[in-house]
Amino acid sequence: MTAPSPHEITLGVMGGGQLGRMFVHAAQRMGFFTAVLEPDALSPAGRVSHHHIATAYTDEKGLAQLAQTCVAVTTEFENVPAPALAQLAKSVRVSPAADAVAIAQDRAREKAHFQKCGVPVAPYALIQTPMQLAAVSDNLFPGILKTARMGYDGKGQIRVNNRAELQAAWEQLNKIVCVLEKRLPLALECSVIVARGADGQCVNLPLQRNLHRDGILAVTEVYEGNVPPALAQRAVDAAKAVAAELNYVGVLCVEFFVIDDEEGGRLVVNEMAPRPHNSGHYSIEACDVSQFELQVRTLANLPLTQPRQHSPSIMLNLLGDIWPAHGNSNPPWEKILALPGTHLHLYGKAKASKGRKMGHLTITAADVETARATALQAAAILGIAAF
Repeated sequence: MTAPSPHEITLGVMGGGQLGRMFVHAAQRMGFFTAVLEPDALSPAGRVSHHHIATAYTDEKGLAQLAQTCVAVTTEFENVPAPALAQLAKSVRVSPAADAVAIAQDRAREKAHFQKCGVPVAPYALIQTPMQLAAVSDNLFPGILKTARMGYDGKGQIRVNNRAELQAAWEQLNKIVCVLEKRLPLALECSVIVARGADGQCVNLPLQRNLHRDGILAVTEVYEGNVPPALAQRAVDAAKAVAAELNYVGVLCVEFFVIDDEEGGRLVVNEMAPRPHNSGHYSIEACDVSQFELQVRTLANLPLTQPRQHSPSIMLNLLGDIWPAHGNSNPPWEKILALPGTHLHLYGKAKASKGRKMGHLTITAADVETARATALQAAAILGIAAF
């Protein structure tokens, strides 16, 4: 990699996945140069960035090269080692900070932070010893046993209905530190993305209503009235409180459950992601400021303006499952793009596999009914289940 010109202002990102790719595109559109640190030589972000440092995330030479190249560094997934971010922060501006990322990497610390913020969580118990396993309350069944670290998109999670299943599940997870959460009756799932600057200014995207299948986001619907306004405001306020208590700088997504019980509309926080989020991809086409531009602005210390959604929108995730249904060749994109208001994003991944996020499709329209009708047409063409 050649040395940067003194006229270049380069922003760096740890991680080379699709979120990094879309960050790179947003930064380049705004005139910045970009550098990606990612071991995969063919990563989605690395293939479009000005500079690609192909080393491990903890490689000292790679980190030094990234710090030397960039004026500031961010991350595109939460499992980047927090110590690597702390090392970078000794010589270059890093956001989000290593401490905030470390909390998001540990479910037990994350839940404690939510409670500190006064944001309700599902009843849970920390399990790291056989004694803690034996002491679990009967009230937590049925539940979901989740690894405390390295879990996302439904990975590291096992449903349990009783103590025997809990014991078996903990053994299946090699008795690592876990959190048992009570399984609650869900009315719906939603998320809020906020962007917070170093000066404390905080803005948000509209609340996203989400549908998950097999633990992976399938559909996001964003339009006025997708949930009752009072519920949406409570979720936005909670997300901003989570960010403020962390003194967070950057883009943060907070995911919520809306509980189907006698109280009606009770909001419970699920988890947070210290980065842009799959549920915010619609903002590229449907808002005047996308989540990725917000990430660039927070990293470069640029002003934050409250995003405005100008079009009702529905996003469909394009998983690797789609390709085998079309003979392992490309799906009929020409039929999709013939539908009005469709915006296709493919991430440049070489191999499609079950559950792998290969791209997404955003549908915008003048009204919700048209957006939904078009999205259902697209889903039928691609073999995605109706919603």
